[in-house]
Amino acid sequence: MTTSSYPDLTHNVSRQLTPFRKSQAATMQGFSAMAAGAMADGAVGAKHKELVALGISVSQRCSACIGFHTKALVKLGTTRAEFEETLAVAVYMGGGPALMYAAEALQAWEQFAAQAG
Repeated sequence: MTTSSYPDLTHNVSRQLTPFRKSQAATMQGFSAMAAGAMADGAVGAKHKELVALGISVSQRCSACIGFHTKALVKLGTTRAEFEETLAVAVYMGGGPALMYAAEALQAWEQFAAQAG
Protein backbone atom coordinates (compact mmCIF):
# COMPACT_ATOMS: atom_id res chain seq x y z
CA MET A 1 0.00 0.00 0.00
CA THR A 2 1.30 3.37 -0.91
CA THR A 3 -0.52 5.57 1.58
CA SER A 4 0.08 5.02 5.27
CA SER A 5 -2.53 7.43 6.66
CA TYR A 6 -5.58 8.51 4.72
CA PRO A 7 -6.64 11.04 7.36
CA ASP A 8 -3.19 12.63 7.03
CA LEU A 9 -3.32 12.45 3.23
CA THR A 10 -6.68 14.22 2.99
CA HIS A 11 -5.59 16.84 5.52
CA ASN A 12 -2.34 17.48 3.64
CA VAL A 13 -4.04 17.70 0.24
CA SER A 14 -6.54 20.21 1.62
CA ARG A 15 -3.73 22.22 3.20
CA GLN A 16 -1.64 22.17 0.02
CA LEU A 17 -4.59 23.36 -2.07
CA THR A 18 -5.38 26.34 0.17
CA PRO A 19 -3.07 28.77 -1.68
CA PHE A 20 -4.25 27.34 -5.02
CA ARG A 21 -7.86 28.04 -4.04
CA LYS A 22 -6.85 31.68 -3.56
CA SER A 23 -4.67 32.09 -6.65
CA GLN A 24 -7.11 30.22 -8.90
CA ALA A 25 -10.34 31.26 -7.23
CA ALA A 26 -12.55 31.20 -10.34
CA THR A 27 -11.46 27.67 -11.29
CA MET A 28 -11.85 26.35 -7.76
CA GLN A 29 -15.25 28.01 -7.34
CA GLY A 30 -16.32 26.39 -10.60
CA PHE A 31 -15.04 23.00 -9.43
CA SER A 32 -16.84 23.40 -6.10
CA ALA A 33 -20.07 24.36 -7.86
CA MET A 34 -19.77 21.34 -10.16
CA ALA A 35 -19.14 19.05 -7.17
CA ALA A 36 -22.11 20.50 -5.27
CA GLY A 37 -24.38 20.06 -8.26
CA ALA A 38 -23.25 16.54 -9.02
CA MET A 39 -23.44 15.37 -5.41
CA ALA A 40 -26.76 17.01 -4.47
CA ASP A 41 -29.59 14.70 -3.49
CA GLY A 42 -31.87 13.93 -6.38
CA ALA A 43 -33.11 10.72 -7.94
CA VAL A 44 -29.86 9.24 -6.59
CA GLY A 45 -29.03 10.00 -2.98
CA ALA A 46 -25.79 11.35 -1.57
CA LYS A 47 -24.56 7.98 -0.27
CA HIS A 48 -25.03 6.28 -3.62
CA LYS A 49 -23.31 9.13 -5.41
CA GLU A 50 -20.36 8.83 -3.02
CA LEU A 51 -20.25 5.08 -3.69
CA VAL A 52 -20.04 5.80 -7.42
CA ALA A 53 -17.28 8.33 -6.76
CA LEU A 54 -15.42 5.72 -4.69
CA GLY A 55 -15.61 3.20 -7.53
CA ILE A 56 -14.26 5.75 -9.98
CA SER A 57 -11.52 6.73 -7.50
CA VAL A 58 -10.37 3.11 -7.31
CA SER A 59 -10.52 2.52 -11.06
CA GLN A 60 -8.67 5.80 -11.74
CA ARG A 61 -6.07 4.99 -9.05
CA CYS A 62 -6.45 8.24 -7.10
CA SER A 63 -5.37 7.75 -3.50
CA ALA A 64 -6.49 11.21 -2.38
CA CYS A 65 -9.89 10.69 -4.05
CA ILE A 66 -10.21 7.37 -2.22
CA GLY A 67 -9.50 9.19 1.03
CA PHE A 68 -11.99 12.02 0.53
CA HIS A 69 -14.82 9.75 -0.68
CA THR A 70 -14.20 7.12 2.01
CA LYS A 71 -14.30 9.83 4.66
CA ALA A 72 -17.63 11.04 3.26
CA LEU A 73 -19.02 7.50 3.13
CA VAL A 74 -18.13 6.83 6.76
CA LYS A 75 -19.88 10.08 7.74
CA LEU A 76 -22.94 9.08 5.68
CA GLY A 77 -23.29 5.82 7.62
CA THR A 78 -22.26 3.49 4.81
CA THR A 79 -21.85 -0.08 5.96
CA ARG A 80 -18.67 -2.03 5.40
CA ALA A 81 -20.69 -4.45 3.24
CA GLU A 82 -21.92 -1.61 0.97
CA PHE A 83 -18.36 -0.30 0.77
CA GLU A 84 -16.90 -3.70 -0.15
CA GLU A 85 -19.58 -4.45 -2.76
CA THR A 86 -18.75 -1.14 -4.42
CA LEU A 87 -15.07 -2.11 -4.42
CA ALA A 88 -15.98 -5.45 -6.03
CA VAL A 89 -17.69 -3.64 -8.92
CA ALA A 90 -14.70 -1.29 -9.27
CA VAL A 91 -12.33 -4.28 -9.42
CA TYR A 92 -14.56 -6.00 -11.98
CA MET A 93 -14.50 -2.89 -14.16
CA GLY A 94 -10.85 -1.97 -13.55
CA GLY A 95 -9.06 -5.33 -13.34
CA GLY A 96 -5.86 -6.01 -11.40
CA PRO A 97 -4.78 -2.39 -10.90
CA ALA A 98 -8.20 -1.60 -9.44
CA LEU A 99 -7.80 -4.55 -7.05
CA MET A 100 -4.60 -3.00 -5.69
CA TYR A 101 -6.40 0.31 -5.10
CA ALA A 102 -9.34 -1.53 -3.54
CA ALA A 103 -6.83 -2.67 -0.90
CA GLU A 104 -5.93 0.98 -0.37
CA ALA A 105 -9.61 1.89 -0.05
CA LEU A 106 -10.03 -0.79 2.62
CA GLN A 107 -7.10 0.73 4.50
CA ALA A 108 -8.75 4.16 4.24
CA TRP A 109 -12.04 2.72 5.55
CA GLU A 110 -10.33 1.24 8.59
CA GLN A 111 -8.58 4.51 9.39
CA PHE A 112 -11.63 6.76 9.03
CA ALA A 113 -13.92 4.27 10.82
CA ALA A 114 -11.46 4.18 13.74
CA GLN A 115 -11.58 7.98 13.94
CA ALA A 116 -15.37 7.99 13.83
CA GLY A 117 -15.45 5.79 16.90
